[in-house]
This record gives sequence, structure tokens and C-alpha cells, in this order.
Amino acid sequence: MSVSGSLRLRQLEALKAVAQHGSMTRAAGDLGVSQPAVSRLIADLSTELGFTLLDRRDGRLVPTQEARYILPDIRRVVDLMAHISETSRGLNERKAGHLRVACLPGFATSHLPGVVSKFLHARPDVTITVEPDRPERILEWIIGEQYDCGITDSFEGHPAIESETIAVRSVCVFPKDHRFAALDRVTAQDLHGERLIHARRDSPFYRRLLETFTQAAAVPRPVIEVRQFTAACEFVALGEGISVVSELDALTYAGRVAYRPYEPAVPHRLSLVRPIHKTPSLITLEFMESLFDSLRPLAA
Repeated sequence: MSVSGSLRLRQLEALKAVAQHGSMTRAAGDLGVSQPAVSRLIADLSTELGFTLLDRRDGRLVPTQEARYILPDIRRVVDLMAHISETSRGLNERKAGHLRVACLPGFATSHLPGVVSKFLHARPDVTITVEPDRPERILEWIIGEQYDCGITDSFEGHPAIESETIAVRSVCVFPKDHRFAALDRVTAQDLHGERLIHARRDSPFYRRLLETFTQAAAVPRPVIEVRQFTAACEFVALGEGISVVSELDALTYAGRVAYRPYEPAVPHRLSLVRPIHKTPSLITLEFMESLFDSLRPLAA
């Protein structure tokens, strides 16, 4: 047996429907076409395959032995094409797909879950992988096109990365019974002599914060150095000192610590990054837009 032409999906659907219903008429109704159209599809398929596909027994059309042999494969093909069609429709409607997001560890447990939850609620067939790590590792992943997008800080640019940066307000966080609770804002001078929980010393944020201390002739007492603002907030909640962090992270601890605007302003710069040489999916672009929009109310 040789197949002289190309099999068409509609022919396979017709045979599947007739085998299921035992009737050309019922198969036509299932497919939304006329009964003669189904007959032609079956006849053309029979010609292509080189053997009879249907016999009539007791008033029903039943597959021949040869047709029964290939029907499992036909069902798989038809079901697979239906799945591809449904998935494609979901992708075009931005409701399906998989997204890989790299982010800062603190961000993965503070702001990001809420953004992801809202995003997925509107797109039930989208799945997301969230991978937290340090900024250096995030940039490696994005440059290597291993992730669709990332959220990082201290980003200074790279030719293989497209980025958009937003400056988030910073606040001074302190225990709820601290004297700062009586202030409307906390200045660099107010931090003189205070136990300070601070970001790592080599970070751009900490260097800018030190400049405000120098300008105000303030000398806090550094006690704990952390990589993540969420860790700083946790230590503040335990009464170990005060800290200056992104308001984004302070909001997560609003019930356990108090905070006030910090002056002079030392914004925390967050960058949304993606590979510049990889065409982004519609889902990626929509997610980055949602994430950026969620940060706008906190922009410095």
C-alpha cells in the first residue's frame, strides 16, 4: 500500500466520527458539515490509503479490519491537532504559555507572589517558574537566555540585556515602640548613634546611604550586615536595631515594624531585564508590564 497524496486532517476527523457514531448523518452533525461532505471525505481517504475503510453491518457503518488497525493513530493525531489548536488560541489570547522568571531572593517572598497570583488568575493556563538568586547569577541567566525576564538591582547595563529601571522609595524601619514613631520623617542626622542593620557594604545602595550620613555628620553603629532588605526587616522586628530599606520590603512587615520616609532620598533602583536577542513572548511582555505597573505607586 502506498499513499499517493497528502492526508488531510478533515479526512481523519471524518473517519474518527463515523467510527464513533456508526452513521454518516450523525458524524456530519458532529463535524458541522453535510452528509455528502462526510461521504466524500471518507471516499477520498480510502483512495489515498488504498483500502476500504467502512462496512455496513446491521444498519451501522463499522470500520474494516484495516481501518481498526489505524484508528488509534488517527485518534491520537486528531486529538493532538485539537490540543495544538486550543493552545495556539490560548497563546494568541495571552491566556496560555510558560514563563521563567529570575528574581532577587527577598523579592520572591515579598512583592512578587502577589503580582504572580493576580497575573495567573486572569490566565488559568499559564504556568510560571520563579527562581530566586543573587544579582550576578540573574544576569548570567538572562545573558544566556535561560530565563524570559528577571528582576534585579545594581544593574549597570549589558549589550545582551534590555532593561527598564524604576527607583523605589526608601524608608527607615524601626521597632514599633522606638522614639522614631513620634516623627513624620527620619533624617540621616536622626540615625546618629543608632544600631544600624544595613545592606552589604559593596552595594551601590549602601554607598549612597553612607554619603547621606557623611553629609549630616551622622555616625550610626553598624551591627548587622545583610544581603536582603527582608532580612533587615526581620532583624528590626526582633528589636536588633533600625534600618533603611526599600518601601517595597517595609510594606511586607508593616504589621511587625513601623517606618517613616527617609531623607535625604536614597531610592532603591530595581531593574526589569530580559534577553535582547531573544524575541519575547506576548506573555513575557504582559508580565513585565504588570510587574512594572505594580511598582509605580512606590516610585521615588
